[in-house]
Amino acid sequence: MTKFISLTALLLIGSIQTIQAQFGFSHELGLIAGPVAFQSDYGVRNDFETNSGNTGIGVGLIHYLNFSYRADCNCYTPENYFNDHFKVRSELSYNKTKLNHFGEWVTPEKLVKSEDARKLKQMTGSTAVTNIGMQLEFYPLSIRDFTASTGSLAPFVSLGAQYSFFSPTVETSYGNGKLLEEDNIYYKYWQASEGKRHGFSNDKGTTWSVVGSVGSRYKLTPLSDLIVDLRWQYYFSNWVDGLNPNPTLYPENKSNDWNVWLNFGYIYYIN
Repeated sequence: MTKFISLTALLLIGSIQTIQAQFGFSHELGLIAGPVAFQSDYGVRNDFETNSGNTGIGVGLIHYLNFSYRADCNCYTPENYFNDHFKVRSELSYNKTKLNHFGEWVTPEKLVKSEDARKLKQMTGSTAVTNIGMQLEFYPLSIRDFTASTGSLAPFVSLGAQYSFFSPTVETSYGNGKLLEEDNIYYKYWQASEGKRHGFSNDKGTTWSVVGSVGSRYKLTPLSDLIVDLRWQYYFSNWVDGLNPNPTLYPENKSNDWNVWLNFGYIYYIN
């Protein structure tokens, strides 16, 4: 996976240099980081304790194609709507989240009375996801006006796609702590599911994901911005967290994994 990411990054850099040589666009580089709330088969859907408990951290390197300004001539491009309202964002990011079961099925009362509740609560995990992809960002206000005014704001929305590499870990501390013994696992995760022997897996994998976000930039200096970005990312797989109970038998768990990421960052303009 590391070799693939390195090769992809090199190809991306080469493509950027080719575009700059041929079309004279300017470029921006940035770093982002922030908390990630992972929505998965751990816990209960729409439960505050689950949403607040299954939270990790994400970091990313981002690049923008700025169509409103030409680096080769240090001048603005011919004004049209696309140049003044859109940017293309490329990104390489990483997030990791520890995962636990929360909610109504593992309340203190149930843990005292129910062996199944204890099996569920003592099943824990984590997932690490590396993403690479692109988004198209739309700025309803003028990019030129924003660039010219220190202290101004530039709200935006975006939509794009990413290719994601995931590495889950599923563990249990119930009984003797052995994951592959039926007596230690909550029953619905022991049954076969979508080509795998059980409804849990520590197998690494890849999947596509769709990304949408809303945010804003703040013009810090003529050549730098601060950014805040609230992102929703939906994976086209239900194995990203390592849990996927048979969706036919347990339709309450049929939804694919997704996350919400609030990130903050710094962007520098390369002229």
